[in-house]
Amino acid sequence: MAGKKIPDVLLNSGHKMPVIGMGTSVENRPSNETLASIYVEAIEVGYRHFDTAAVYGTEEAIGLAVAEAIDKGLIKSRDEVFITSKPWNTDAHRDLIVPALKTTLKKLGTEYVDLYLIHWPVRLRHDLENPTVFTKEDVLPFDIEGTWKAMEECYKLGIAKSIGICNYGIKKLTKLLEIATIPPAVNQVP
Repeated sequence: MAGKKIPDVLLNSGHKMPVIGMGTSVENRPSNETLASIYVEAIEVGYRHFDTAAVYGTEEAIGLAVAEAIDKGLIKSRDEVFITSKPWNTDAHRDLIVPALKTTLKKLGTEYVDLYLIHWPVRLRHDLENPTVFTKEDVLPFDIEGTWKAMEECYKLGIAKSIGICNYGIKKLTKLLEIATIPPAVNQVP
C-alpha cells in the first residue's frame, strides 16, 4: 500500500470515505502506547481510515496516533484521516447518543468524527457493569426513531460529518428510511 492512495467513495453527506480502513477491535487489548505505535505504522504505509467504537477501548490510542503522525510529518492535519466510531448498545437511546459522541471526541482528541454509526439495532441497560456481557433481561426496547433523531442531531451539530448504521437487515433499514430526515450514509455489515 505504501506509495499508493486508497480509493475513496463519495457518501451522501458529500464527504469522501476511503474504501479500505483499519478495524481496531482487539482482544486482550495492549496499552494505548502500543496500539498508537501500530496505528502510526498503519498511517505510514498508507491507511487513512480507522474504524473504532466506544466498546473497543481504542479511541484514545487512535487520537494519540493521529497526533504523533502529524508531529512526524506523515500527515499534515487531522483532516487527512477518516475516523469512524460507534456508541455501544448501552448508549443507544435518544438522550445518550450525543453525550456518548462527546465522550468519544474527548478520547480521540478531536472536534468531530467523520462517520458515526449506530453499532447494533439493540439497546442495553445503561448501568451494566460489563457492557459486553449481558442477559436477556438487560435488553431494552430499541427506539429506532428516537435514536436516529439523536444521530441526526450529531450531524447537525457538526460533531459527526456523516452518520450511519451497522448490522441492520432489510426490515430495520426500511423502517429507518421511512422516518429519517437525514438518510444513513453507510450500513456497515460483516
